[in-house]
Amino acid sequence: MKTERLYYTNPYTHTWTATITDVYEKDDHYIIKLDKTAFYPEGGGQPSDHGTISGMEVLEVFEENNDVFHKVKNKPAKSDVTCVLDWQRRFDHMQQHTGQHLLSAICIEEYDAHTLSFHLGSEDTTIDLAVASLDEQQLQHIEQKVNEAIYANKEILTYYLHRNDLSTIPLHKIPDVTDENLRIVEIKDIDYSACRGTHVSRTGELGLMKLSKTEKQKGYTRLFFKCGMRAKEDYQEAQHILQTLSQMFSTSRSGILDRVKKLEQEQKQLQKELEKLKLENAKRLTKQLVNQSENSFIFHIFEEESMKDIQLMAKEVLSQTNCVILFASTSEQKVLLSHNGATSIHCGSLLKEHLSSFNGRGGGNDKQAQASFTNQEDWANFLSHIKPFLS
Repeated sequence: MKTERLYYTNPYTHTWTATITDVYEKDDHYIIKLDKTAFYPEGGGQPSDHGTISGMEVLEVFEENNDVFHKVKNKPAKSDVTCVLDWQRRFDHMQQHTGQHLLSAICIEEYDAHTLSFHLGSEDTTIDLAVASLDEQQLQHIEQKVNEAIYANKEILTYYLHRNDLSTIPLHKIPDVTDENLRIVEIKDIDYSACRGTHVSRTGELGLMKLSKTEKQKGYTRLFFKCGMRAKEDYQEAQHILQTLSQMFSTSRSGILDRVKKLEQEQKQLQKELEKLKLENAKRLTKQLVNQSENSFIFHIFEEESMKDIQLMAKEVLSQTNCVILFASTSEQKVLLSHNGATSIHCGSLLKEHLSSFNGRGGGNDKQAQASFTNQEDWANFLSHIKPFLS
């Protein structure tokens, strides 16, 4: 006996009683077949439903041999069970999937942009369109048309047609399946699609659609969108962010962008001044190091400076004298070995020869090499070990 598919006959069913018609063990789990089910199996770009069967979590719903099966952890104690669907998840899927049909139809109608594929994830919903790109004006136009259709509250019908009768409706694409009868989802006056997913009964139930972004793929465009509760939650998050920024900058929401631009300009100016001060400090410190050196080896440990700053100072030192430099950063637990060619020491080879004994990683060329360490002890021990090879 085939399972009655309640998700087709009444997709709004979320609690029902059923009888187990078959159960078997597989890979430490149990596979259950019911006489009727509202749990939708994964397929057609739509994920499977979640929920419980007599309190047991439904781990997976899948279709096999044109029937529906449910995966649970333990064997049911009784054959008569109460099933509860995770309705919030299901209704979200119904909104996103129906929204995809509507969006795809509008994209074809307005720009002859046909949908190549559909993905419904837990965070993002996307369609891939057979166009190289869509500009901002086109996206705004598509979004406006979709929402107009939502507000029109168009009826959505589902029914079956024999393959020989498909020519009686304007299908954009005939699916590559062998079924004699195909399930049609019709959005009144807008779209006809062959689809096995679950859908809302009127476009008004989508509430709202928001297009969020596009990504260029190889020869096509990936369009991201949100419908219904997802769109509402996205708006709430954006509103919270804007309100927080408005309070931080003591300005209205419309003034945030100007304040951010001004802040960016100020930051760039401060960065220029900081780089200037760093250069002046590097020249001062390197001059001091050169004057204090008594031989052709200069060793110094920097407490707070980054490796980028240390490299700048090493370059300044080597512009003033011929020597071997061993600089170290306490904050980053890194080491820089460098010279300007006045010695036969190969920096990269020397470091690599000794690093493994101190759990260090790094390398370089004949004139400059770097190393990093996972802890302060290995870093300090390496410095003590390597110094005699350089002085």
